[in-house]
Amino acid sequence: MIFVAKADGGVTYVSPERTTFTGQAADEAVGHGWFACMHPEDRETAVTFLRSARDQQSEYSLRTRLRRADGSYAWVMIGAVPSYGPPGDTFLGYLGSLTEIIPSGSEPLKAYGTLSRFVPPPMSPTTPPGSALEAVADYLLIAHGLIEQDHAKEMLPVLRQALMVAGMLLARNMSSVDPGARAH
Repeated sequence: MIFVAKADGGVTYVSPERTTFTGQAADEAVGHGWFACMHPEDRETAVTFLRSARDQQSEYSLRTRLRRADGSYAWVMIGAVPSYGPPGDTFLGYLGSLTEIIPSGSEPLKAYGTLSRFVPPPMSPTTPPGSALEAVADYLLIAHGLIEQDHAKEMLPVLRQALMVAGMLLARNMSSVDPGARAH
């Protein structure tokens, strides 16, 4: 499930898979509306953590619970990498993903995050990408994690440019959709 966020942290795009998963309409999730689907016990931790990530313009991973459309909660890994662009390598925001995870039992049963590192978990078969562009964004995020692990830092500038363009295209696609159609 892909998302795009602006430099202020407000979400500008959520994939249709996220809408299906949570039952929250895309237009209700934009800005900071997506927090309404977060488990109440995790919200304060997540908001504080995400504010810190944004202030540091850092990539991140956040493990938290998200409400499903049926009202139950699922553990998800939310991760994102920052995007920079003109003018002068300005921080534009984030391109990220949400993936349902099955807790191993060794982790604490609470929300927590890690700054400066995002290694996406494997794609969940329950929420496959809904479009070719979302699949590209998923694979770019996975490639970013692999490059970080392999120390092939020379590739990061090109990959980050591709992530920025993917995020801009996803955000543009959401803003061009009729708001009434997004609510369904």
